[in-house]
Amino acid sequence: MRLQALPAFEDNYIWALVDDDGDALIVDPGQAEPVLAASRLGLWPAAVLVTHHHPDHCGGVAALRERWPTLPVFAPDDARIAHASERVGDGDSVAVKGWRLRVLAVPGHTSSHVAYHGGPPQQAPHLFCGDTLFSLGCGRMFEGTPPQMLASLDRLAALAPESLVCCGHEYTLANAAFARTVDPRNDALRHRIEEAQAMRQAGRPTLPTSLARELACNPFLRTDAPAVQEAVAHRLGRMPRDRVETFAELRRWKDGFRA
Repeated sequence: MRLQALPAFEDNYIWALVDDDGDALIVDPGQAEPVLAASRLGLWPAAVLVTHHHPDHCGGVAALRERWPTLPVFAPDDARIAHASERVGDGDSVAVKGWRLRVLAVPGHTSSHVAYHGGPPQQAPHLFCGDTLFSLGCGRMFEGTPPQMLASLDRLAALAPESLVCCGHEYTLANAAFARTVDPRNDALRHRIEEAQAMRQAGRPTLPTSLARELACNPFLRTDAPAVQEAVAHRLGRMPRDRVETFAELRRWKDGFRA
């Protein structure tokens, strides 16, 4: 089994979880061509998972179904996602070729966003989280509220720490500048940034990363950490009332941040 990141657009990743026969679970195909190109090299899509309705995550589904008309496509129950063969919601499971993934509702970036957690048995689980969680960051709240988004991040943070975080964009270094501003004395963050810089210089993705590492250095998963609370308090001119306000101000800060 191998995990392959297929680049799409400027900074998207289409994830392919591929078994020894070349059969693949395809996650968030915003474009069809990277998948079609991989198929010419021996990859064969067994199923598609979609996390949310944004075109850069599902825009290639129609062309893939045209190429493989019986290809199963699992997607949230959202009319904005066309060509789904099966609608999934919180608590459902997806079984493909002996791989089983649990569906988690994680609203915030969009109202119907889901994540998929699991994969091959006896291996570290994969977390396909779309645009909810990024390495060193999180998604913008286009349709959700701070309490919703924080609850979704809390839910992901409670998963097995060895889970492999497979998010939808190569944003790690862009997020690093903000994370370092918030939490400049975090050694785990410093090591992660150095690692990510070396990976990108070598032309490699910075993903997947482990959930354990994100818990140690992603400020959006560390709203209870004194260093993060102090940074937000300095910005507000007072201590935040609660962790929701800490998260809301952190996200507002990031929205306007320029390195």
